[in-house]
Amino acid sequence: MSTESVVEKAWRLLLARDPSARRGDPEVIEAAAAEPRLRALFPFPSHGCLTFHRNTDFPWSNDLPFIAGEAPYKVYAMGYAELLGEAATAQEAAALLVAHLPEDCGPAVEGPWLQCNDYRPGP
Repeated sequence: MSTESVVEKAWRLLLARDPSARRGDPEVIEAAAAEPRLRALFPFPSHGCLTFHRNTDFPWSNDLPFIAGEAPYKVYAMGYAELLGEAATAQEAAALLVAHLPEDCGPAVEGPWLQCNDYRPGP
């Protein structure tokens, strides 16, 4: 029996470029995976972006910044609310994203995001 979490499996498949995984920019995925705070979140590549979620199943948390495009990479606040900065490399983009994560952004919880304002993932 595997003890691999949903988050660990998602990262493993993305990094291996497994055909069953969603497609994303390999450089961005590798740079994000190298950041421990991002590696604890659920990665979700879509439409040229790499988004991150505090949970592993729909509905998503959708409250974290994300990386968009190719070099120069852009880091946006959720929903394109604000351009947080641009970076020449995927590594710089991942570091910029980490710098804008909320302090309470801990490891992703398995399952859907609870739709209430006072929900905080437990230890």
